[in-house]
Amino acid sequence: MASPAFEDIVETFEFLDGWEDRYRHVIEMGRALPGMDAALKTPATKVDGCASQVWIQPLIAGTGRDAVFDFAGESDAMIVQGLIAVLHALYAGQPVGDVPKIDAPAELARLGLDQHLSSQRSNGLRAMVERIRIKAAEAAA
Repeated sequence: MASPAFEDIVETFEFLDGWEDRYRHVIEMGRALPGMDAALKTPATKVDGCASQVWIQPLIAGTGRDAVFDFAGESDAMIVQGLIAVLHALYAGQPVGDVPKIDAPAELARLGLDQHLSSQRSNGLRAMVERIRIKAAEAAA
């Protein structure tokens, strides 16, 4: 159910030797993610539950369950910006009706992220996933 972009990350992680290299790759992914328009960084797009500043703005193309999900996101922390890029690879381009069905914890576990993030970062990651799921479900309704 994971997107081809996410599968590419899984494959890349298999070739990287250790967690230092993987963290570096995640940070580089975050640097490559387009910035978010400052006008979108509002209380409505801010993700609560993150230790860092995080904003996620859904970008839905179409209507109903077949509308295509995408989002803009940004954080003031490099590793969190990288996690946003990982989530973007997991969710962008999926029909909004399918987004809530994606087992993000299981997919992210394939990268080993569940074992290598601090509890604060893990909580923030869960909060970002929940925001994405809720916004996709709202768009599908």
